[in-house]
Amino acid sequence: MKIDTQKYRRMDRASLWHPYTKQSSITAAPFPVIVRGQGVYLYDSEGNRYLDAVASWWACTLGHGHPRMVAAIRKQAGELQHSILGNLSHPRAVELASQLVSLFPTPARRVLFASDGASAVEAALKIAIQYWHNMGKPDAGGSFRSLKPITATTLGAVSVGRLEGFHKPYDAVLFRAYRVEPPWSGAPLHGKSPGEREQECFDAMRRIVEKHRSQIAAVIVEPLCQCAAGMRMYSAGLPPKGRRALSGIWRPPHRGRNRGRFREDGEDVRVRIRGDRSGHRMSRKALSAGYLPISATVVKERIFKTFRTSRRIGTFYHGHTFSGNPIACATALEALRIYRVTGLVRKAAVLGKVLAGEMARLRGLPHVADVRLSRNDRRRGVRPQAGRSRWLPHGTTGKKRSSPQGILVRPLGNVVYLMPPLIISRKTLVALTTSLREAILSLK
Repeated sequence: MKIDTQKYRRMDRASLWHPYTKQSSITAAPFPVIVRGQGVYLYDSEGNRYLDAVASWWACTLGHGHPRMVAAIRKQAGELQHSILGNLSHPRAVELASQLVSLFPTPARRVLFASDGASAVEAALKIAIQYWHNMGKPDAGGSFRSLKPITATTLGAVSVGRLEGFHKPYDAVLFRAYRVEPPWSGAPLHGKSPGEREQECFDAMRRIVEKHRSQIAAVIVEPLCQCAAGMRMYSAGLPPKGRRALSGIWRPPHRGRNRGRFREDGEDVRVRIRGDRSGHRMSRKALSAGYLPISATVVKERIFKTFRTSRRIGTFYHGHTFSGNPIACATALEALRIYRVTGLVRKAAVLGKVLAGEMARLRGLPHVADVRLSRNDRRRGVRPQAGRSRWLPHGTTGKKRSSPQGILVRPLGNVVYLMPPLIISRKTLVALTTSLREAILSLK
């Protein structure tokens, strides 16, 4: 696609407000104007190609321009573009909700659709608070977060996922939430081992519950990786330990087969309602492989029933105009089909081992404090902050290329992470990590 790049840059600087971006970075230097995507690559208006190493904000799991995804969007757009779900329904929302609940160990659940992760978190928090109102205990209106921070842009999500560098200006309007420092599975921190850090976290959880049990509505957790906090990672066995540490507040994890299914201790944000042995979780970003905005809050049936039978309210007065949009639902359905028939999750597990091995080669290089698997930015007084998209040289072997190539990365403070689309090939993944190594070695 040929466009007048300079014209669009002038128009951009005059009218567009970029999220999570210092505006000075837009006005100070030229920036790519992306016009096309194909596979794991983005292409700008000047013919340059970039490897999308962050899956366009962790969402484009199937890469760009996937023919089946594009076909699903076109097909649904020709049938039904939008219809509300208030006292109405449509096939794609029903099909998607049915498929989502079938992916859980126990299918007795309900699905509430939203457009993004923050909106799904917001719905989950309101469900937890209204649940206690339905149960005749309106004082249980607070919450605490056991790990920080989660996807947070709406005020409710910010309240439980506050990050100093992002959210300090909003402190006056945030609601009460108890905070527990996260455990750490990486290198020793402040002289303490990961096991000692985990125990500290659990002890803090227990103290908060003992002191504020009657006021806590829910616990919210982002399992396995704290993305916005600076890619803080910890073991998959930690959430079950957390349940045991809280003296039976949560029920034991499901022990059945979970291949290709959501797990009770899986990877998305989860809200556990205190004392009810039930919970709900939010799925977002990869639900439609990043092609259209859609997210879901999945609630266990016993929680949903309190909204149906409550004499106090009985209705959940929450929703978005585009909740369960037909085109977005059709896109998500096709993404689920592709995940299922291609075995992409299993392939990603194999590539994950390749990536871990390649990243291990970065240990000990100049300017590298640690390789995730873990690092606490506060160890050197650096807080995660809004990153800036950067274009690293790709495959700098000295060979002349017909057009410049690069890699899109977006650091969180001083944390550089790689989260490419799941369809990336082994060869391209190795080339990506090699380019990162060369970029590090080129630093002075």
